[in-house]
Order: sequence, then structure tokens, then C-alpha cells
Amino acid sequence: MRAWRLSAYDGPGALSLEEVPEPEAAPGSAVVEIGAIGLNFPDLLTTKGLYQLRPELPFIPGCEIAGVVSAAPPGAAFSPGDRVAALVAEGGFAERAVVPLGRLVALPEAMGLNEAAAMLINYHTVHFALVRRGRLLVGETVLVLGGAGGIGTAAIQVARALGARVIAGVSNGSRAATATAAGAHEVLVLGEGFSVEVRELAGGRGVDLVLDPVGDWLFLEATRCLAPEGRILVVGFAAGEIPTVRVNRLLLNNLSVVGVGWGASLGYDETILTTGAAALDALYAEGSIRPPITQRFAFGSLPDALLALDRREVAGKGVIEGLAAGAVGGGR
Repeated sequence: MRAWRLSAYDGPGALSLEEVPEPEAAPGSAVVEIGAIGLNFPDLLTTKGLYQLRPELPFIPGCEIAGVVSAAPPGAAFSPGDRVAALVAEGGFAERAVVPLGRLVALPEAMGLNEAAAMLINYHTVHFALVRRGRLLVGETVLVLGGAGGIGTAAIQVARALGARVIAGVSNGSRAATATAAGAHEVLVLGEGFSVEVRELAGGRGVDLVLDPVGDWLFLEATRCLAPEGRILVVGFAAGEIPTVRVNRLLLNNLSVVGVGWGASLGYDETILTTGAAALDALYAEGSIRPPITQRFAFGSLPDALLALDRREVAGKGVIEGLAAGAVGGGR
């Protein structure tokens, strides 16, 4: 089968398309014929050696896939022919992958493989962030940083579906339309001192919750947006620098900085994936969430897709489509 292998931690340019042996299912796992691959920031970091996991080289990166089960153990919850999304530690940049049974999610009948690949990491992460870590309440106001990105657009949709008022922050005016289309009630460009405008939009009191996948100086400015007893959710550091905060600022207004490690939670709570899928499937069924797939790339252009993500040229979510199972279950 074909797969993209990484030979050095030098970024997407170090990926090469090769013929590799067919994967074989191990006990407790299934083989998935991949139809679509989600384009995401962790994979980009992995190619640069900047992610927390650094497998021994060479290896096949890729963690977010959707496709059709081609082989599974007898008596397993998944059978050949089942349409699934899957989270893998590595091996997703290929035509087929071995997936632990506990990292498979069944797809609603109406959901296409492209949508499934676009939803898994982003939507599960933000649902976990807002509900379990952020304790979001109906009627609260949420500020979403990076509101035009994959995490940001997912957060806008999920927060709004959960009854929140959503303010989205974007890096420039050209990205405002993406955040608006995702459902943000207000959108602003995040310039210096943006907390003043956010507080005005929030009626002078500030926001109850900030979801931050960006980091850097924006995190510190975002803490100034919080209302008393507000929470800021640390999801990632797409802007590069990992920020620090003086804890006296937290003390004065009873603020909370809350870490969000959805992937890490899978290691100690086996119910996270299934409970998240059930909640998100319900929101999908009622039409509250739809991944904004703004760019589609062919499997042969996968390194170019990662480079586009690195250049901040992908608003919303990008997917790699057209693999072997791509026509099964719809192409949305």
C-alpha cells in the first residue's frame, strides 16, 4: 500500500510517498481502509519534531482518519464494512491503518467520511473543553481565540449549540467571514489591547469563558477579558510561544486557568471517546454542528496541505480526500 513516511524531523518536506507492507491487525485492533484524513496542527508539529510524541524515524505520521473497517477480531463491537472515524498515535497518512478498538467511533448514517475526518479531534477536544473542563452554563458568554481555525470554528459551533453567546477573535479581517459562518454572534480582529473591545461586547463585565488554542501574547490579553470567576481554557499554542501568567492576577478576580488535554484524558478515562461521540452525534443530528471543510487535498498532495496549514492558509478545516474508501458513505 502507499503511505507517507517521515525520514527526518524537518517538516512536511521530509515526507516521502512510498510502498510499504500491508498492516496486520493485532489483538484488540482493527484494520481500517482510509477514505479521508483530517488536516490538523498536531500532525504538522509532529513532522517538525515539536510535538510531545517523537516516534523513532522513519515512521508514518497521521492521527485523524475516517474510513471503513476491513478486518476486525471475531465478536468485536466493530465488523468489516462498518464506517468509522479513528484516532491513531501514528500511521494515518496511509491507505490503511491498524487502530485499537477503543479508538474507533461509529459514524451516523448521514455523515460522510470527509466530515467524519474533519470532526474527530477538533470537535471532541472543544466539547471536552467546554463541558468537562470549562463547566459551561447556558447563557454564559464565551470568547474563542483563533476563531477561523479548525479548533476555533468547532468551538464556536459547539458553544453556541450548548446555549452560549459566542464572541470570536480572528487574526485579520479576511478571516472574519469564516467565524461568522460558523455561528459567532460577534467577531473582532485581535489587535493590541483587544480586551477593551471584548469587555464592551460583553456588557462591560467581561466573558465567562475563554477558549484559547493560540497562546503567546493573546493568552495574557485574554485574561483581561474575563469576568469575576471566569475561566480560560488552555487548548494549545498555535502562535508559537507558551505564555506564563502572574498568579496574583488570578487571585484578584477569582480567575481559573484550566488545562485541556483531550488526548491525554483518553489514557485514564476509557469513556471519553464514546460519551463525546454520543453528545456530538446528537448535535450533528439536530443540525447544530457541521465541520466547515474549506479546502480539500488529494492524497498525493499531503505535504503541500501541511505546508498550507503552516502558512496559515487553511481557514476552517482541511481534509485529504479520495483514498480507497472515499466514495463510501458520501463525500461531504
